Amino acid sequence: MQATMTDKSTFDFSLSSGARELLKWIALLTMTGDHVAKVVLGGYVPVVSELGRIAFPLFALVMACNLAQPGADLRKSVRRLALWGVIAQPVHALAFGFWLPLNILLSFALAAIAVQALANNRPVLLLLAAGVLPVLVDYQWAGVGSVLLGWIAFRHRAGWLLLVGLGAVCLANHNGWALLAVPVVLLAMRMPWRLPRWRWAFYGYYVGHLLVLAVVGRMIS
Repeated sequence: MQATMTDKSTFDFSLSSGARELLKWIALLTMTGDHVAKVVLGGYVPVVSELGRIAFPLFALVMACNLAQPGADLRKSVRRLALWGVIAQPVHALAFGFWLPLNILLSFALAAIAVQALANNRPVLLLLAAGVLPVLVDYQWAGVGSVLLGWIAFRHRAGWLLLVGLGAVCLANHNGWALLAVPVVLLAMRMPWRLPRWRWAFYGYYVGHLLVLAVVGRMIS
């Protein structure tokens, strides 16, 4: 895997399947630590909470790259994310104590709808998915926009758009800790590991770990 400068305005950025899988598991670990801090340990744990800020940009990057692959089934991605997002939402509300914003799987479902709308030249659907409905989901416009920009970046080899999306996530977080995702991505690109894809494991884990944290949090409180 490599990223090479093709001209002054275009940055050719790509991720192997193994790199994407590695980034997904790193994001899963940092997300879990952040959720443990929020639900069980009072909301903030030094280092753990800061590292938690890289989870979303890593997930968004992997999703954007996957959706940009030749032959990617955008409708299938929307259905899968929406289904698991709906399943996760009651557990998410139980763990965190609120229903809005909706959980991150529904943020990604909305982002996939926005990508599908852009790919199929459906401006009204794009306006709804990227302009109106993000108010309801986690990371709101920054979250949906970062995936959409990432998809454009991978499709058109314009890697600088990834930095625009990352900047939007930093603004949403009100801090710059998400920038730590950059060295993590660069390191993953150089790793020769080939990790198997466990497509359904993440969704089951997301729901399951929230349920465990909700129960533990209630027991402690």
